[in-house]
Amino acid sequence: MGSHRVPRPAREILAYFLRNPAAADSLEGIARWRLLEQTIYRTISETERALKWLVENGYLIQMEKRSSRRLFRLNPEKHEAADALLKVGGKE
Repeated sequence: MGSHRVPRPAREILAYFLRNPAAADSLEGIARWRLLEQTIYRTISETERALKWLVENGYLIQMEKRSSRRLFRLNPEKHEAADALLKVGGKE
């Protein structure tokens, strides 16, 4: 096909249509679902990093369940420190 690289957005759109061969959508519709997918991915990624930081710093406790879903809850021993952290705008 040539030595040029396929732009990432083109690859993402093509992958969508390969996963959904009966799909048909407009430019606006494709832009909408691409934006939604990117927002969801970014939100999950950012949330995962934030949860990791909160667990590593003792503000949250991570609990493992048999269902393989991780659950998180406030560490009661860090309640006051967590409240203080929010009041000073993130500076410990």
